[in-house]
Amino acid sequence: MLSKVIFAGFGGQGVMMMGYALAYAALEEGRQVTFLPSYGVEVRGGAANCTVAVSDDEIASPVASAPEFVVVMNTPALLRFQNQVLSGGALFLNSSLTEEKPIRGDIEIIPVPASKWAEEVGDIRAANFVMLGALSRRAGLVGLQSLEDVLKTLFPARKSKLIELNRKALRKGYQEIAKEEE
Repeated sequence: MLSKVIFAGFGGQGVMMMGYALAYAALEEGRQVTFLPSYGVEVRGGAANCTVAVSDDEIASPVASAPEFVVVMNTPALLRFQNQVLSGGALFLNSSLTEEKPIRGDIEIIPVPASKWAEEVGDIRAANFVMLGALSRRAGLVGLQSLEDVLKTLFPARKSKLIELNRKALRKGYQEIAKEEE
């Protein structure tokens, strides 16, 4: 099984962190992984995206011209990446910040009010981990527990409040998507 995911948004929305967390969790589960970041010279506010490939076998190329999953955090990312999703794939949309609607009819659109749900767990900056929790539930690339365990590696012990906030955000995204599936 080979699955590729593109995460896209503005710098400062945690796009790279989503990709890195997914890649690290997949590694911890014994999978083959590539992580390919792409961002402009602007750190905050500029376009940012990354590609993560997860496989049981060796990965020939980290490039994802037609990924199975795309996670977009804002309208410019939606407009840029919606046409790259593999037919039959899924587009995860931060519906809190994206007013445009996808034009594709051959993919599954999964609206996730990530910014709203992140505020509900304590901080809008955790929207990226809400999206990652939703992706984990729907795509099944890695387990929720693996993502939670990775938080301890991503954040130093002195940032224990961030670990707990992002754990809540992961669970919120995961659980809300699970409710919608029922």
